[in-house]
Amino acid sequence: MEKLKMVSLEKLTTKNGIISALAIDQRGALRRMLGADASQEELESFKVLVSENLTPYASSILLDPEYGLPAAGKKDANCGLIMAYEKTGYDANTPGRFPDLIDNVSVKRLKEAGADAIKLLVYVDVDESDEINDVKKALVERVGSECAAEDLPFFLELVSYDANITDKKEYAKVKPHKVIEAMKAYADPRYNVAVLKVEVPVDMNFVEGFSDDVVHTKEEAAAFYKEQADATNLPYIYLSAGVSADLFRQTLRFAKESGSTFNGVLCGRATWAGGTAVYQESGVAAAVEWFQSQGKENITELANLVEELATPI
Repeated sequence: MEKLKMVSLEKLTTKNGIISALAIDQRGALRRMLGADASQEELESFKVLVSENLTPYASSILLDPEYGLPAAGKKDANCGLIMAYEKTGYDANTPGRFPDLIDNVSVKRLKEAGADAIKLLVYVDVDESDEINDVKKALVERVGSECAAEDLPFFLELVSYDANITDKKEYAKVKPHKVIEAMKAYADPRYNVAVLKVEVPVDMNFVEGFSDDVVHTKEEAAAFYKEQADATNLPYIYLSAGVSADLFRQTLRFAKESGSTFNGVLCGRATWAGGTAVYQESGVAAAVEWFQSQGKENITELANLVEELATPI
């Protein structure tokens, strides 16, 4: 990796070169968790609580410029800052799940706000039409070029789907192909990606030993983790996809045993989700108590595991 990018990534990793990052860039999802009538002030306040209480245990934090700037100012001094560049969600009425950038924001402006890296989330169905996928590829090229111009590492988050499948079990059958082929496509140097943020290649809710409803045997699942590791020379980190903290920890152990060379994690809800109900029902003081007890336990247990299992960048 280019020396400049390596120096930049050092701000986002542990001393051992592992990315142990905390994601709290959720917007629509967080509003649903806090209640449909949650105000901007409440969303900002919750993100501040997460940042103040949990960043001492994270190598970096992922925030958004729409609700996360106050939280960025409250992070631990040794914690790096990754800023999201995309609008949340997509238009469900338009085929393609097209990404869109936040209005009146640029990589330059995010850098001026303190960002050490930029994150872009793109939903990808590698088997969808070229007409749809070329729109996404052009956007990724544009953001990659902006990041290169500002000397900031570009974290590309790939979330897979199938345009014609909505059933979770049916999708589990094709997920390995969708995840791995998307990684291969966007590892191309033309995109200037520094780190890929990706899903694990199988749905662990349908893997032998993790569920009675089996799509993949343990051996098949392990082979997909190894295939994923061989799919790119770029650093890649896992997202938690909203699963429980316990399942995510089990997943990381299985990944390592299967030959995965993942370089860390960037996960949120597996760490802080339990705090939303406390915040909503009992207020700030109770939420702080939760973060300093259960939240701290969640993030430190995960951080220790990641240090043990992940491959240094």
